[in-house]
Amino acid sequence: MTDSKYFTTTKKGEIFELKAELNSDKKEKKKEAVKKVIASMTVGKDVSALFPDVVNCMQTDNLELKKLVYLYLMNYAKSQPDMAIMAVNTFVKDCEDPNPLIRALAVRTMGCIRVDKITEYLCEPLRKCLKDEDPYVRKTAAVCVAKLHDINAQLVEDQGFLDTLKDLISDSNPMVVANRVAALSEIAESHPSSNLLDLKAQSINKLLTALNECTEWAQIFILDCLGNYMPKDDREAQSICERVTPRLSHANSAVVLSAVKVLMKFMEMLSKDLDYYATLLKKLAPPLVTLLSAEPEPQYVPLRNINLIVQKRPEILKHEMKVFFVKYNDPIYVKLEKLDIMIRLASQANIAQVLAELKEYATEVDVDFVRKAVRAIGRCAIKVEQSAERCVSTLLDLIQTKVNYVVQEAIVVIKDIFRKYPNKYESVIATLCENLDSLDEPEARAAMIWIVGEYAERIDNADELLESFLDGFHDESTQVQLQLLTAIVKLFLKKPTETQELVQQVLSLATQDSDNPDLRDRGYIYWRLLSTDPVAAKEVVLAEKPLISEETDLIEPTLLDELICYIGTLASVYHKPPNAFVEGGRGVVHKSLPPRTASSESTESPEAAPAGAPASDQPDVIPAQGDLLGDLLNLDLGPPVSGPPLAASSVQMGAVDLLGGGLDSLMGDEPEGIGDSNFGAPPASVAAAAPARLGAPVSSGLSDLFDLTSGVGTLSGSYVAPKAVWLPAMKAKGLEISGTFTRQVGSISMDLQLTNKALQVMTDFAIQFNRNSFGLAPAAPLQVHAPLSPNQTVEISLPLNTVGSVMKMEPLNNLQVAVKNNIDVFYFSTLYPLHVLFVEDGKMDRQMFLATWKDIPNENEAQFQIRDCPLNTEAASSKLQSSNIFTVAKRTVEGQDMLYQSLKLTNGIWVLAELRIQPGNPSFTLSLKCRAPEVSQHDIQAYETILKN
Repeated sequence: MTDSKYFTTTKKGEIFELKAELNSDKKEKKKEAVKKVIASMTVGKDVSALFPDVVNCMQTDNLELKKLVYLYLMNYAKSQPDMAIMAVNTFVKDCEDPNPLIRALAVRTMGCIRVDKITEYLCEPLRKCLKDEDPYVRKTAAVCVAKLHDINAQLVEDQGFLDTLKDLISDSNPMVVANRVAALSEIAESHPSSNLLDLKAQSINKLLTALNECTEWAQIFILDCLGNYMPKDDREAQSICERVTPRLSHANSAVVLSAVKVLMKFMEMLSKDLDYYATLLKKLAPPLVTLLSAEPEPQYVPLRNINLIVQKRPEILKHEMKVFFVKYNDPIYVKLEKLDIMIRLASQANIAQVLAELKEYATEVDVDFVRKAVRAIGRCAIKVEQSAERCVSTLLDLIQTKVNYVVQEAIVVIKDIFRKYPNKYESVIATLCENLDSLDEPEARAAMIWIVGEYAERIDNADELLESFLDGFHDESTQVQLQLLTAIVKLFLKKPTETQELVQQVLSLATQDSDNPDLRDRGYIYWRLLSTDPVAAKEVVLAEKPLISEETDLIEPTLLDELICYIGTLASVYHKPPNAFVEGGRGVVHKSLPPRTASSESTESPEAAPAGAPASDQPDVIPAQGDLLGDLLNLDLGPPVSGPPLAASSVQMGAVDLLGGGLDSLMGDEPEGIGDSNFGAPPASVAAAAPARLGAPVSSGLSDLFDLTSGVGTLSGSYVAPKAVWLPAMKAKGLEISGTFTRQVGSISMDLQLTNKALQVMTDFAIQFNRNSFGLAPAAPLQVHAPLSPNQTVEISLPLNTVGSVMKMEPLNNLQVAVKNNIDVFYFSTLYPLHVLFVEDGKMDRQMFLATWKDIPNENEAQFQIRDCPLNTEAASSKLQSSNIFTVAKRTVEGQDMLYQSLKLTNGIWVLAELRIQPGNPSFTLSLKCRAPEVSQHDIQAYETILKN
């Protein structure tokens, strides 16, 4: 007979009968009585009065009875703490029982009883169980440490349980290792700053070994732990990926998603050129597709995760479009998610089948789904330009169905198509105007009004159409009212003679009869514009509009990177970071993907201006998905951390050593701030040859070059270029940034001018630079001490240093910047003049100059003409010295003055120059020699800039 009989009794006076049975001498009767007690407890009856009688039943060898008594104790110990103490001796005794199941049961139960008085008795048994000979006991004790830490964290640390737990990484049993990881992960969540997991290459190897032999839930704990590890290089990342990949074929979907998370994270470190990278992409698709064969509810979780994955790496599932086609019996939440993923995967290769499918969906009965399908057709047109004509044709077919909500959605998306492809599909306007009367939703009405206003010159009766909307102006939603006001002003500017009364009517309705502040403000702005300067009004209202972007609903890149680190958790389902929905301090550690390898970055770097572009032609940088500027989004609002530059091995700079070395070794000192890094090490051949050269006598033929006293001219400060607009207001929602770079007394600054041309106050400013050729980085936060009010301008000098991350840019002096405020994050790119990097100790010793000039290969010499420079020799030398270009020596040959000069960049690169000046001739000849020839082009620009200004 089953145990269900224990739940059906309805007798009265039951407690007294149970008490008698619990104290019976017969073991079977006792067991029956305890089962009845547990059944009563389970259905909610209060049987706490039987506590002493149940505790007496603990003294038994019967494992089943012992489990039942322990279950009762866990439930009632908190309400009867004094009585629970009675059971302590039995617990301690059971922890030394010959049966490992009883030992484990005792330590597990003690960990579950959250009573302070019992906790102190738990320490000794727990210590023994952590070192027990049986792995089952050890794995149970490992989890018990986490439970005890939750009750009394200080006690766990004082008793040294954390160290014992860490030592279990070397345990021979994979389940013990897995439980150790689970326990430490749980404890680490409440101590985010501590390095409890202590992830090192050696321990990772042990975890990967245990991964193959433990249970599915243990595998999840280990995979989650691996996801927190940062491999030291791409080879280690590839090695881990190879050992994690077999988990993709696991039957448990949680294991699969955890493995996908680890692989997605470590793929960031792999070069796209590797064969293994392409193999990994192919291996990731089948398990994700398999997850979609489940029931709708479990299918929804993988779908939400796939939505993130295809935003990060659409190439993984680009050939699996058919899997996301909607089935007739899918619930609406699955349908909408599949539709979203279909749009993200749409490309020129598959657009035909996607459109055919979407057209089919538009005839469904589910209204919400049909709306989303029609909108999806419009998104396809914007995303895949080649399909735009076919999409517009499909939308027109849908409009012909005359189904009200289909027509309205179609008009909304056609407005977006007009924005993306101006002057291309305006022939359909007549068809849209035919359906004007059927529009009853605010968004559709606003879209139609926008179309009529924008293309008023092509619509003969545009004034009549807009006037029909004006009749019920006050009954319209704010969205429609604002659009109608703008559309009629556009119409007036295009057809002023015919629409004067109409514009006066709408301005009066918007300003005098409306109590909506947004509408009133816009009305007054238009009124004043039209009355004071109609030409300016035309430029403002009829200005050319920027094209809308392809994907407006993509998750912001840094948030996406963080969510990728949470694949398989609630965060990936909500598409929100944990701190957005988890209360308190637990579980809200910010995670991010590892930095990309240099080889993969080089393939994704944005196009920069050609070498030698003047500083005024600022290269446009529009961050795209996966762009280098994604790094800038992760703005740290705290003060920048100063540290040594990257190790030379981590910077891929091509064949040329741009980061110094070269002549520093010949000078016998290292570049400042570089210390013992590899940057100062010269090539072996140069280092070997140096002592011989230094000891050799200087050739008499050239010795007369060095007959001058040191230094020509006086120090008067480096040349400062006038401020240029780096970020126009129209590209930054009203924030205009102008600036220039300065160097004074050895300090580099970025002098900024911030102007608020928006209608709202700006606050919370922060700035960050992308990696660049010379490691330029802010040395302090961007300090804007007061909110920036509309029309206010503020001047700020931002100190810079050169200890940031280094990466060769094209052109070399390209600097990509992100500025954040309370409105948004904005990006721009500027070219800094190289002379701000010329250091004050750039004057080379004469003998060293001579030896170095001869040592640099002739093919590294570059010659330039500087024209229209009416300076004499002394004036030129003085000007150059004020910008840290030092004259080492001077001589006159055949009527020509020849200046021999040296300069040194912040990263230790030396540049040597010979400047020939013919008195009375405004053209100078400049010869440059440098171990890094790509610097020469920018040095000539510096020479020209300094001499001509």
